[in-house]
Amino acid sequence: MKIDWDRRTCARRGHVTYAPDEPRLRERLYAETALGAAWRCLRCGDFALGEPHGSGPADHAPLVPRGKVLRDLFVLRFLAFERAVRGVFIVLAAVAVWKFSNSQDAVRRLFDEYLDVLRPVFRHFHYDLDHSPIVDTLQKTFGYHHDTLVLVAVLLLAYAVIELVEAVGLWYARRWAEYLTVVATAAFLPLEIYELTEHVSWLKIATLVLNILAVLYILLTKRLFGLRGGHRAFEAERQSASLLEVEEAAKTVAV
Repeated sequence: MKIDWDRRTCARRGHVTYAPDEPRLRERLYAETALGAAWRCLRCGDFALGEPHGSGPADHAPLVPRGKVLRDLFVLRFLAFERAVRGVFIVLAAVAVWKFSNSQDAVRRLFDEYLDVLRPVFRHFHYDLDHSPIVDTLQKTFGYHHDTLVLVAVLLLAYAVIELVEAVGLWYARRWAEYLTVVATAAFLPLEIYELTEHVSWLKIATLVLNILAVLYILLTKRLFGLRGGHRAFEAERQSASLLEVEEAAKTVAV
């Protein structure tokens, strides 16, 4: 099913109307009804009763995202939400590592006590806890030095900050955030591929695919690093949309 991004957005946020100073355009955007004056929405094209939200020259009409732009904004905000969730979990992981570094001996003793209690139970089911990959990984963690764990916590926190900054910037569709997302995400792709060579899981595969698609999508649709005309073409596209908002809506009425 094709999504009507214009009407979907207007249903949530309301219509955006504008009264141009040019008489020809003004007449084509205006309608007199039995309920009063109505102006054509610059986003969805429907008429809305009431006074216009703004007026002035046609080239001063507000830049109202619609169609493909609204779809792109939806995708960016989906990525922003994913980055925000990931950033929060990484912050929690950093806090956990930092707390563990300060109470490593106590946690080790508690772990050994629980392991002694659980060992006979698992032996009854013919499972050797002492040779379990999970237990082996945890025991190796206990051997890390305090300074190493603190460094890991700091690096995790720095990574989380990057993710959260990306989330905020993408949510507001800032161009610097698009560059940051592409560079930061691409930088970690080799590490994600290496992790897949060590251990394959559906979560790792899904994360890798999502990150690759996100990089390609932002690169191409936002014309980053000179692609598809680069920043100049991107700005020209935005300016053209701003200049043509009123005229495009007027042409729709005339058809």
